[in-house]
Amino acid sequence: MVQIQPSPQRTGGDQFTIKWPSRKFSGLRGKGKSLIWSLAMAGSTGVFAEIIDGDVFKYYADGEWKKSSSGKSVAIINPTTRKTQYKVQACTQEEVNKVMEIAKSAQKLWAKTPLWKRAELLHKAAAILKEHKAPIAECLVKEIAKPAKDAVTEVVRSGDLVSYCAEEGVRILGEGKFLVSDSFPGNERTKYCLTSKIPLGVVLAIPPFNYPVNLAVSKIAPALIAGNSLVLKPPTQGAVAALHMVHCFHLAGFPKGLISCVTGKGSEIGDFLTMHPAVNCISFTGGDTGIAISKKAGMIPLQMELGGKDACIVLEDADLDLVAANIVKGGFSYSGQRCTAVKVVLVMESIADTLVGKVKAKVAKLTVGPPENDCDITPVVSESSANFIEGLVMDAKQKGATFCQEYKREGNLIWPLLLDNVRPDMRIAWEEPFGPVLPVIRISSVEEGIHHCNASNFGLQGCVFTADINKAMLISDAMETGTVQINSAPARGPDHFPFQGLKDSGIGSQGITNSITMMTKIKSTVINLPTPSYTMG
Repeated sequence: MVQIQPSPQRTGGDQFTIKWPSRKFSGLRGKGKSLIWSLAMAGSTGVFAEIIDGDVFKYYADGEWKKSSSGKSVAIINPTTRKTQYKVQACTQEEVNKVMEIAKSAQKLWAKTPLWKRAELLHKAAAILKEHKAPIAECLVKEIAKPAKDAVTEVVRSGDLVSYCAEEGVRILGEGKFLVSDSFPGNERTKYCLTSKIPLGVVLAIPPFNYPVNLAVSKIAPALIAGNSLVLKPPTQGAVAALHMVHCFHLAGFPKGLISCVTGKGSEIGDFLTMHPAVNCISFTGGDTGIAISKKAGMIPLQMELGGKDACIVLEDADLDLVAANIVKGGFSYSGQRCTAVKVVLVMESIADTLVGKVKAKVAKLTVGPPENDCDITPVVSESSANFIEGLVMDAKQKGATFCQEYKREGNLIWPLLLDNVRPDMRIAWEEPFGPVLPVIRISSVEEGIHHCNASNFGLQGCVFTADINKAMLISDAMETGTVQINSAPARGPDHFPFQGLKDSGIGSQGITNSITMMTKIKSTVINLPTPSYTMG
């Protein structure tokens, strides 16, 4: 909690000390005082005061912030300090049942709310979200070690997504279709068919730790504009940022019960949520847990993005300075903890030495340290993640990969590492490290690169670098991935672009328009006429 206290060593003016959960600001006056006071009042003692009880954040149900009857909490570990930073409620299955019951009732009323009113509330939520970007970004820094500037960017981007979704939803859902029967052989014009998009019911949204705000609102906003109710199960790491975000929707004035946010251990409420009979749709972003969910969910629509091993194919005519810049940005931003990070470089042998040299030089300039300092490389999300990454590195070392830098690790902080001369028999060639380690495989032909890309069980994104657009298009068509970037690193967004994976990388397609459509179903009404009727006939 934020504490504001007079400074014990005042020498005049308005000196004081502010204690944040992890920071201390002292000796501030005038404008500095006003700025920090504003930040403090936006934190847990101000507009967000009601979402926390003591040192445990509440869950959100029926328009209220509540404590779980379990009396238990789940600790959220700061990846940098490796100490408990926050605690959230450990909700029970009974509480999940109540949330689902309320969500079903709230959805029936919300479906009768005019589209313009739904959009108006979403715009309001977006504005509140952006207004309170500082305390939400602070949570992202502490929960998932996201660099401070990137944390603020995620919140602002999320507000923009919500507003765009409101506008797009009014357009998409405001249109229907009118069909006549005589367009099909053997029929007279005796039937008129009117079609429209209607809500599915209760949408369960499960975002990942790496974008717990943005990939939550990318599910919440489409669900709400389409007339659904929404139950959010945030990731443990990132839960507090998500709770702050949900409070922004609460402040916007959405009806009680329409939005719920339950926290707790996946082992206790995970399957119970995903298999709950009240759930009419699941939108999930994460790892291979999604495959298990898809097998248990039953006959409901699923939208899933489950990771990737995004390949970067580099041809001999590519601009190697451009390639190097994109490899470093694509492979190492947020310490490689992105589904669309460059995960393997497939470069033609004749230019490999030059490209590796350019990438190595850029990697040497990356800053390494705590997220508060806006470092390029920050600690990975957990000790188990760091251990997994280290296992891939040690396997590559044992099998003869060339280390372009010395492997270095302190706690959860792993220094950026480029591995050259990686072979297909190494784990790093196929497995997704989700960390700042990037393998380079030298290839003798384009076909070899395409074969490696397509042999992966993943198929999220890929990229190709070449000066020949004809080659680029042929390679793009041959790559078995949901998206191929030409002369740029893989990326999710802008948020209205379609985003989908093939094979084990997912089911369905995201992006604002596709998500709205996916969270609706078609309803038809057919008018039968006693005699054929033709316009102007």
